[in-house]
Amino acid sequence: MRKRSSAIIAAVLAAGLSIGLCGCEGQLPTPVQTSSTNQTSPVLTAKQEKKIRTGILSTLNQCNQNLDVATLGSILEGPELDIRTSELNVARATGNLDRKTTIPTDLAQTVISTDSGWPRTVFSITTTTEDQQSKRLLVLKQDSARQNYKLWGVARLFSGVKMPSFEVSQTGSAQGTPTDTGLVMTPKAAVAAYADLLQNGANSKFAGKFADDDLRTKLAELTDQVQKAMELNEGTQQQVFTPVDGAIAIMRSADGGDLVVAQINSEWTRTAGAGRESQPASDAEKALFGDGKATSTMKTSYVNVIALYVPPAKSGQKITAVGSERQPVKVEAL
Repeated sequence: MRKRSSAIIAAVLAAGLSIGLCGCEGQLPTPVQTSSTNQTSPVLTAKQEKKIRTGILSTLNQCNQNLDVATLGSILEGPELDIRTSELNVARATGNLDRKTTIPTDLAQTVISTDSGWPRTVFSITTTTEDQQSKRLLVLKQDSARQNYKLWGVARLFSGVKMPSFEVSQTGSAQGTPTDTGLVMTPKAAVAAYADLLQNGANSKFAGKFADDDLRTKLAELTDQVQKAMELNEGTQQQVFTPVDGAIAIMRSADGGDLVVAQINSEWTRTAGAGRESQPASDAEKALFGDGKATSTMKTSYVNVIALYVPPAKSGQKITAVGSERQPVKVEAL
């Protein structure tokens, strides 16, 4: 019975790891030119953005080919460093680098900060991949004048999403802050509410504030399938989602809203019934668990990157998740 239920869990978890892999034909609006004479120019030209981004991606491709984790810190930071480190460690163990790690070099749109201070942010949206995986939203950050830009976050856009427009002067926009007002929620509050929604689903008090999205739909389906498998051996499961303080990037949109990219960490604990062991339930989990000794309880830690559009307060719109990335980074027996 334990082997049967473990196999079921492995199958549904493997399916769950494909969240966001479908092709994305969502609409990218034409940038809105502003007539304001006070508009600050972007801190980078499109040519400079391309040079920075392609340089980072070139080094990243070399790391992918060599399964080189040590070099990642020179080009990555924040959640993307944690996620790519895990992906390469999994590939080292399995001999297979997940195709979701592909980042196209061609762009559909870029939005460059017009803020003269630091940290400075660039949001770049790629084209679809050659095998028609979804567009990627890249967040590049420069933390200080003496530091290079690094790739901070990557979110795969959901199929069919409509991205907000940006007031631009040569592809630029003002950066937002976690406490921006005039929105249905501040960006920081919206991220916390979304974490609560991921954890509690329809029972969340914030359920009515958000539009439906692919991540929550597929995660709910996955959780339900795993629950049915766990019940075969009288097991239990629990997921806890926690926003990472300060791990947030924001760009103001033309309509007065915010496009927010943030890190939410989560822990998924699965406990087998009496006298049974809880085993790693996917190739990624097995690779991360390595030679660990199984017990009745297994906890998998995830890094989740979430992209949210937070609309203006009087717009009548709901907050919408437009993309995400989700990767296990640690597996341990308790």
